[in-house]
Amino acid sequence: MKAAVIGAGGYIGGELVRLLLQHPHLELAQATSTRHRGRLLSAAHPNLRDQSDLCFVTEDEVGPCDVLFLAMPHGAAAKSVDRWSALAPRVVDLSADFRLADPVVRERYYSGAAPDPAWQSRFRPGIPELHRERLRGAGHIAVPGCMANAAILALHPLAAAGLVEGPVLVDARTGSSGGGRTPDQGSHHPERSGALRIAKPHGHRHTAEIEQSCGVPVRMTVTAVEAVRGVQAVLHITPARPVTERELWAVYRAAYRQEPFVRLVRERSALHRIPEPKILSGSNFCDIGLSLNSAGDHLIVVAALDNLVKGGAGNAVQCVNIASGWDERAGLRFAGLHPA
Repeated sequence: MKAAVIGAGGYIGGELVRLLLQHPHLELAQATSTRHRGRLLSAAHPNLRDQSDLCFVTEDEVGPCDVLFLAMPHGAAAKSVDRWSALAPRVVDLSADFRLADPVVRERYYSGAAPDPAWQSRFRPGIPELHRERLRGAGHIAVPGCMANAAILALHPLAAAGLVEGPVLVDARTGSSGGGRTPDQGSHHPERSGALRIAKPHGHRHTAEIEQSCGVPVRMTVTAVEAVRGVQAVLHITPARPVTERELWAVYRAAYRQEPFVRLVRERSALHRIPEPKILSGSNFCDIGLSLNSAGDHLIVVAALDNLVKGGAGNAVQCVNIASGWDERAGLRFAGLHPA
């Protein structure tokens, strides 16, 4: 099957290109970048030197294909979804345009016009661990945000089991690549290096995604850290009743025992006993660990992932694998690096 990536010059787009070049069932046929038109993929992504003879094209030059990945700025996909859907039977959006089902909630968190309700209803949520059956055969998929995905995977099993007394505090840390490739004052090296900048103390956009998926109230803060890649979400949860660590792990095992890309971290004394995004660089894994106080009434759950892979491009490929009936691990078996 032939695939195209719209917005392939960015960081998420580059990861899509990298993953598709090694995918056993998908052939990267087109990749767009107005800035790099006519140049090899390595002009934007030097790690791809000698990996492909493909050159960037503009969006106007994109032709029909089987799968279309939209790695575009927020707002762009909703405006052009008719065009892209006419070119491919399967469209995967990695922006926020189709993530929120409730238009009232969307208006609270995002400016600009809401997507056409008819199109909104076609997009299925791109969280395989929660919506695998809905993804089978899906023609339109909306991939969640990176920090939202980590928090959802950490919180959902407990919320579904009725063990959460809200609100839940989500304290997320994110590397600089989460801000995208286009620089601004906040991403300027002298301003960011060595800083621990709280991006949005209240009303972060990912809050709505977490609440939509988990059904419990959430309070979220996001801190920009020195790392380039990675998300670490630390959730402070008040259990609905006193619980034991054994009971909690049983809930997580039941939820994720068969999941190929969720790993439960239970080491008690190892250096990496708390999930660490650094060792997940380049991988499609989400690691989850927890700590419970002695009274059983305060729980900390930690989830870590690579924001560009399980938080974006890798999750999108995993969704396409499921929708197409392939092994969902296809093209996603890279284990990460250590040390990195």
